[in-house]
Amino acid sequence: MKKLLIILGLVLVAFILFLMAGPFYILNEGEMVVVTRFGKIVAVKQEAGIHFKSPFVDKTVTYSKKILPWDGESRQIQTQENQLIWVDTTARWRIVDPAKFYSAVSTMDSAYGKLDDVIDNAVRTVISQNRLTEAVRSSNDIQKTKSGEIFQTGDEASDEALQQLTQSETLYESISKGRKRLSTEMLASVKGIEPEYGVEILDIVIREIAYTSDQISNIYERMTKERNQIAQAYRSFGEGKKAEWLGKLEKEQKSVMSEAVKKAEIVKGEADARATRIYAEAYSRNPEFFSFWRAMESYKQTMPVFSKTMSTDMDYFRYLYSSRGR
Repeated sequence: MKKLLIILGLVLVAFILFLMAGPFYILNEGEMVVVTRFGKIVAVKQEAGIHFKSPFVDKTVTYSKKILPWDGESRQIQTQENQLIWVDTTARWRIVDPAKFYSAVSTMDSAYGKLDDVIDNAVRTVISQNRLTEAVRSSNDIQKTKSGEIFQTGDEASDEALQQLTQSETLYESISKGRKRLSTEMLASVKGIEPEYGVEILDIVIREIAYTSDQISNIYERMTKERNQIAQAYRSFGEGKKAEWLGKLEKEQKSVMSEAVKKAEIVKGEADARATRIYAEAYSRNPEFFSFWRAMESYKQTMPVFSKTMSTDMDYFRYLYSSRGR
């Protein structure tokens, strides 16, 4: 009995040591494992679950099956026309052959270092072989739009005139490739490393194109000049419309005043004619009284302004000395 207990104890200890040696490993979803024995690959596992390996001699290296990002550093690159620009790129990649990946680079840090060299070289080569506009734009759609700016006034003729005034003289250079095609060329240039390293680069994207400080200053100066030209065009258009409306206003004012003067003269003429008729009727009824009344009215107007009278012996003063006017 004692011998049996010793045997069971030894078996239990051996089993515990066996478990401690790690004969099992868990493979999660989205992961894959390369099993090596003395540095030689003996198995590649990609199915999730619990797997067995030989204890003490087998080692496991776990890699991700997911699509992984690569972010390069922004670098200064010279374009075909010798303009320096800052280019920032990003890429997506994944491990497709874990055995080749382990044999070629082994670790993720080494893989990222290799991608840095390969992708940066591809980006630098493609950018330096093309013009700046090819990296900045993806199409020639900008040439299909009118470069003039217009404030809608509601008047079709005025809008057309204003558009002609604000028309920009900037000529946009045509592109033959564009940013998307350059990204495709970068991707094609790195396809050769995929079989060698067991990876697949899915895409390379130009994330940002930035100008140098000197280029930015020149661009701001050109933009300021264009804005000033457009502002001056608006001011000129406004001054022209102001003169036009003031001319219309003056013309309308003269027309109204002319019509008013015409009507006033007609009314005045009718009033004078009516007054003359009334005076004539009154004079015909009593000529003597009418003559007296006119003399009195004349005295009211003239006498206050006489400073000196040399003689009153005239017909004009006949009612001053005689009520009968004699």
